[in-house]
Amino acid sequence: MKPILALLASLLFCSASFAQNIETKLWAYAKKQYPDDASMQKFVYEQQKKGYNYMTTVTDAELKQFAEKEYPDDYSMQNFVYDKQKTDKAYMKIVTDMELKRFAIKQYAEDYSMQKFVYDQQTLAKEYMRHATNSSAKEDARKQYPEDYSMQKFIYEKAVNN
Repeated sequence: MKPILALLASLLFCSASFAQNIETKLWAYAKKQYPDDASMQKFVYEQQKKGYNYMTTVTDAELKQFAEKEYPDDYSMQNFVYDKQKTDKAYMKIVTDMELKRFAIKQYAEDYSMQKFVYDQQTLAKEYMRHATNSSAKEDARKQYPEDYSMQKFIYEKAVNN
């Protein structure tokens, strides 16, 4: 019975110590952001605490790691990045143009938000190029950038506007 009590006591001590370290870290971050403004320090501390608590509950390890890498000391931004990545990952799962999806993933293999941005830009540019009327300028743009519709559009517009 005594070993179990000793184990529980040490776990309780470690948990309290860990919680105190996190709290100290959050206050240090807040004070660094606003060294002369106690009310803003309290606000930042509360935002960081919410972000920290949220990040301890997330389930997608890939996205959690990405968010932590982007903002290692800012739990509020980790929360924001995680949620944005989660939404954009879901979006990239349902996109229909596989050519553009592969292109976006090739550009930003680990960043779903940038994949979404690239995919959306490529979609608009592909549609623009589909309706482009100057066939020689269109072919020249396609030859220069066979996989990149945004660059095709740029080259096409440059050619027809000169």
